Amino acid sequence: MLKEIPITAARHELTSLPERLAKEPGAVAVTRRGKPVLAIMPWELYESIVETLEIMGDPELMAAIRQGIKDIEEGKTIPWETVKAELGL
Repeated sequence: MLKEIPITAARHELTSLPERLAKEPGAVAVTRRGKPVLAIMPWELYESIVETLEIMGDPELMAAIRQGIKDIEEGKTIPWETVKAELGL
């Protein structure tokens, strides 16, 4: 996959980048004088990164996730069949 592209080349290839990224998922670093200055990525990847940052920035949600992981490790789970029965599914 194309990992880096100079800004001058990006200008000419911008319209073809969505198709290239669809074939080879990830992000492209746009460089100026050899240093990354921009990232181009599929919108879905951008949204997932933003959502992850929002989750990680929420102390209460992160505490709940950590507690859930701890409960799983300690075997404090409810079998799926029991949950389905309680929900009437």
